[in-house]
Amino acid sequence: MTDEEIFAAHEGGKLSVGVDRPLASKRDLSIAYTPGVAQVSRAIAADPALARTHTWASRLVAVVSDGTAVLGLGNIGPAASLPVMEGKSALFKTFGGLDSIPIVLNTTDVDEIIETLVRIAPSFGAVNLEDIAAPRCFELERRLIEALDMPVMHDDQHGTAVVALAALTNAAKVVGKELAGLRVVIAGAGAAGIAVAEILLTAGVTDIVLLDSKGALHAGRGDLTGMKAEFAARTNPRGVAGGTAEALAGADVFIGVSSSTVPEEHIAAMAEGAIVFALSNPDPEVAPDVARRHAAVVATGRSDFPNQINNVLAFPGIFRGALDAGARRITPAMKLAAARAIAELAEDKLSADYIVPSPLDPRVAPAVTAAVTAAVRPGE
Repeated sequence: MTDEEIFAAHEGGKLSVGVDRPLASKRDLSIAYTPGVAQVSRAIAADPALARTHTWASRLVAVVSDGTAVLGLGNIGPAASLPVMEGKSALFKTFGGLDSIPIVLNTTDVDEIIETLVRIAPSFGAVNLEDIAAPRCFELERRLIEALDMPVMHDDQHGTAVVALAALTNAAKVVGKELAGLRVVIAGAGAAGIAVAEILLTAGVTDIVLLDSKGALHAGRGDLTGMKAEFAARTNPRGVAGGTAEALAGADVFIGVSSSTVPEEHIAAMAEGAIVFALSNPDPEVAPDVARRHAAVVATGRSDFPNQINNVLAFPGIFRGALDAGARRITPAMKLAAARAIAELAEDKLSADYIVPSPLDPRVAPAVTAAVTAAVRPGE
């Protein structure tokens, strides 16, 4: 693809609003707008629950960003993030059948973002947080879940985590190891790294070492606060200190969700049958061809290598399933169900180069939707 092709495809934006009812006659106008629409408005005023069935709000996802952590570009601001949010909305429609609206906010203040979304909440049925930098993203998601009576998920955290768990479930089968017994090293203790650690703990993995730019998180480090301090207490049971050299020695799994570079000799020191997920884009932490010299299974976040760990496998079906079930929250059980559904779709052709289905596999979103819907419990 050329720059000319890319810019031409984005000119004028990638989205438009369609009309689902005919407007070809005076009668059509009278039904869709005045005077007929007043009947529906009166009914909703008397019974607000009717807004779920007689407006698009319950099927509409707000794709929200402040532009502080966009792709691998960093803090480029809300206007520059809008093409990415448009793309996310296009994925929601294409893979999940859900309408969505990109909302980019010219503020990085958590209180202001929450206030804005609470005020406009009657317009939509769910919130997909996107490209919001850590550590603010943790507080923002937690407080929005409390403030809004609807599904809220920061996809950079949980979409990545769900697909990583699905891929690791199948990679463990390929190398003949039990998921719960894996020694896992995660490079990157930001939004994605913390979420991957969380879902792996939930899935039963106990030996996890998280690394930030200063090395392994462990209880003896005095410079840790917030989520890093919490996860230093919940992970690293062997008290590993140091950097990737110390953490990867004898490790079964490396998961990279940072912009760091891992030397080949550190990968070479991993256990027999090693698994390497180098997920940074566009440049993985270790080149796939280098990783394959030492690892049995290699995955990246890129579409030009086997085993692409792509959020689009997860988020359309997760949101569709939550909305179909009328869920008020996206729970850990729903995320685990989504991961299982994704993993199961690859089991029939499982190999070192096929541990998750293609993002274009038409089975994925329906399977995830069904699994998430089934995982919703009354009152959630």
